[in-house]
Amino acid sequence: MTDDRTPGGADGPLLTIGDLARATGLTVRTIRYWSDEGVLPPVGRSAGGYRLYDAASVARLELIRTLRELGLGLEDARRVVSGETTAAEVAARHVAALDAQIRALRITRAVLSTVADRGSTTEEMTLMNKLARLSAAERARVIEEFVEETFQGLDTADPVIKERMRGAAADLPDDPTPEQVDAWVELAELLRDPEFRARMRAAAEFNARDHTAGTPPGASVWFMRRLVRLASDARRRGVAPESPEAGEILRELLGEQADLTAVLARLEANTTDKLSRYRELLAVVKGRRPDADHREEFGWVVAALRSRAAG
Repeated sequence: MTDDRTPGGADGPLLTIGDLARATGLTVRTIRYWSDEGVLPPVGRSAGGYRLYDAASVARLELIRTLRELGLGLEDARRVVSGETTAAEVAARHVAALDAQIRALRITRAVLSTVADRGSTTEEMTLMNKLARLSAAERARVIEEFVEETFQGLDTADPVIKERMRGAAADLPDDPTPEQVDAWVELAELLRDPEFRARMRAAAEFNARDHTAGTPPGASVWFMRRLVRLASDARRRGVAPESPEAGEILRELLGEQADLTAVLARLEANTTDKLSRYRELLAVVKGRRPDADHREEFGWVVAALRSRAAG
């Protein structure tokens, strides 16, 4: 303490920056900087012009140190100390910022792991990082734009199918695995693939032609489930696709007047390897097991249709 300071009042003697440093363990330089920034204003000046602080300044200094150790900036610390805001309010904002930083670090870790595992080129790494860092809204928009382009102008398409595609929008979890990042990147690339988009558009056009006015929503889903059930039973019983019994099963499934060539074209548009991969990638990103794609059942029906279309 110095002899030229202003005498202390009821709260005790006033303290210099050196006194605060000894009381808190902080350096004189740090305390002076915080004081210069207005976070810890002095309560007065000594006769020699030195800044003086009171006992409450020690408590404020401890609070500032705590806030700084938790990562808050000096402006936030100043506002808390001055009473402009509360520690709880500042902490809530800081938690949100930290969550964003943590998520970014997790994505960085996942991208680097994927790059290391795949031996990616510089160009692949750049694209992977760019796609992985899209915001949740941007990732949803990638799916939404794909769905809208697929069904554009097809007012008679089954609305249930459209909503199922939109509802399948995949978002990376907060702590994605390298496999999920890899799957999302491949998914985003697939949705930009002109051949895949053309295939999906063709499938949507088939659906729109089949789903005429008055057809109940969800009929397309019901038809696919019925196809799987009938074909699965036929395969279990060993019915050959070219056999007469297979013809009876097709009539039960499609009716007597069905255009078998048109149905064949529709099923071939819906049973591509890329479409199966699309479903697999969605499942990986969502962290669940891929749904059965029933390739064998669809393959049986396609084979049965081809044998009759050829005849």
